[in-house]
Amino acid sequence: MADKPAIVLVHGFWGGAAHWAKVITELHRRGFGSLHAAENPLTSLADDAERTRKMVRQIDGPVLLVGHSYGGAVITEAGDLPNVTGLVYIAAFAPDAGESPGQISQEKPPAAFENIAPDSDGYLWIKQDKFHESFAQDLSEGEALVMAVTQKAPLGSTFGDNVTVPAWRAKPTWYQVSTADRMIHPDNERRMAERMNPRRTIELDASHASLASQPGPVTDLIEEAAGAAGS
Repeated sequence: MADKPAIVLVHGFWGGAAHWAKVITELHRRGFGSLHAAENPLTSLADDAERTRKMVRQIDGPVLLVGHSYGGAVITEAGDLPNVTGLVYIAAFAPDAGESPGQISQEKPPAAFENIAPDSDGYLWIKQDKFHESFAQDLSEGEALVMAVTQKAPLGSTFGDNVTVPAWRAKPTWYQVSTADRMIHPDNERRMAERMNPRRTIELDASHASLASQPGPVTDLIEEAAGAAGS
């Protein structure tokens, strides 16, 4: 519909744009016609932010950016474009200037931190046999297996990339905390949300994969943000 902004969905580490599948179908059902999902290389924050910016620049009119996990750092870095009217964080990093996802994680390590392992090429993986319990314990074994096998590993150095100018300081924000998150400590999520002073924060009894396990409430938050951003 013409009165709805475009939605650009930004995935995080260990997944791709298809992690948004259930949210995409729900947004479409609710009348959002301009839906986009960035496929980021996960090679550096600068690379990923620029890939997201390129997608946003191709869209005429207002854009709502939605980031999951590390995708929150990406929208924080890329959300300065003038047609971005709001930022939605789904169990996501929201670093301040000079902060990195790795720094935030080290300050309060998540429960599954030890299940992340580097390979000989410098990419970080969640051990396949630990993926279900680490990333998506509230999904079925089959769904988690597909995520584990198709996971998109980031370069380890990306964890240490700092945000420069955080867009959440200038744009309205919304935040969803996953209270059973084992990839980002829930208290870290709460802290990052609180300092942004978001229009709304919701807490879901969900894993890190809340976008897949609870697409209804996640879409509710996105829909609310789409209606309020820019107002």
